[in-house]
Amino acid sequence: MEMVQVVFLTVLMFFVLVTVHEWGHYYFAKRAGILVREFAIGFGPKLFSYKRNETQFTLRLLPFGGYARMAGEDPEIIEIGAGQTIAVRLGQDNKVKNIYLDGLDTRRNVIRGEAQYTDLENDLQIRLDVDGETTTYAVHPQAMMIRGGQQTQIAPKDRQFGSKTVGQRALAIFAGPLMNFLLAFVLFAVHLQMVGIPLENPTYVKIGDVTQGMPAAEAGLQKGDIVESINGEKIGADYQKMITMTSASKGKAMEWSILRGNETINVTMIPRTMEGQEGGKVGITPELPSRKATIGETITGSGNAMVNTTKVIFLGFKQLINQFNMDDIGGPVRTFEMTGQIAQQGIQYLTSWAAILSLYLGIFNLLPIPALDGSRLVFLGVEALRGKPIDPGREGMVHFVGFAMLFLLMIAVTYNDILRLISG
Repeated sequence: MEMVQVVFLTVLMFFVLVTVHEWGHYYFAKRAGILVREFAIGFGPKLFSYKRNETQFTLRLLPFGGYARMAGEDPEIIEIGAGQTIAVRLGQDNKVKNIYLDGLDTRRNVIRGEAQYTDLENDLQIRLDVDGETTTYAVHPQAMMIRGGQQTQIAPKDRQFGSKTVGQRALAIFAGPLMNFLLAFVLFAVHLQMVGIPLENPTYVKIGDVTQGMPAAEAGLQKGDIVESINGEKIGADYQKMITMTSASKGKAMEWSILRGNETINVTMIPRTMEGQEGGKVGITPELPSRKATIGETITGSGNAMVNTTKVIFLGFKQLINQFNMDDIGGPVRTFEMTGQIAQQGIQYLTSWAAILSLYLGIFNLLPIPALDGSRLVFLGVEALRGKPIDPGREGMVHFVGFAMLFLLMIAVTYNDILRLISG
């Protein structure tokens, strides 16, 4: 693949994995009636932003993940104190649609006054003292608070995350990893459709990848060619025989008969050694003869791939705990590097790798680590058992500390990856 294409596919893959995860949170939160303030891909400064309906969609600088920020998860609405001078603008229904907290002298078509009573969660009312006369105004449930040029939509109690049932909140949180699991299943299925089902009794050896700069590439061999004979000996489906003959012929000319479509091509190649290996090599790898997978085989095969990959992922977690080593942990830099290398091998390999990463992302997010989805589900489970929520301040502190530790670990891992790249 061209380098530009490899970079594009690598970035696209990460964008899709994170977007699908966050879309799961976003979609089920919206279904529950929760106000989703921001749907973000990445962290840090904004690169791109646009607003649709009630949600601000943003692309941010640091590609470490993303988030769907729901109303009520963090303190976000500026409190209006009694006696504070504000200005309001009414809509056509005579309900407050804009609340201005500064720049009051520059506002036009507004009502200015001292706030006597404000409830933007339950009653949705503002009582103002305007020139000695007190008036109560109803507030629209989608009213905006404006200060410093920033607009923040109010969140009535029934639009906040904490007001929903434990089941609705748990589904909104679990939906992120769930989408990654579904995406992994689909990608495994797509990969299986690409590569097919290996034949049980193949009758030929088909060339898969051809290494550039090696005798096979220099002789013009291509992916999909079928090896009929070497030095007059039929190869059939005996790939091991081809390897043995090639290895024993280092530095000696070999006559290969290749079938390409309906055409037979005869080439001469001189096997040579590759760095770190012994014996003659011509630079080809086989492509197992296969047939197209049926729908049933695709579903079963994708399910088996999910199970087997999950076992490998948990085995990796176990080994990491038993023998922790910073060099064994890869951050975004190393993952991008590996993804680029895999993308160069072909789209079918990148599809399988994307499925593995999607499955890993879903599993990792369900671990009971503070700030991850798994930890939030644990808190909801405790709330369901005790019949009342844990103090939001304490829970928020746990998630904050967890996020800070994960972020510091990410920085350390990224620094380690960059040093490894520089040192080769």
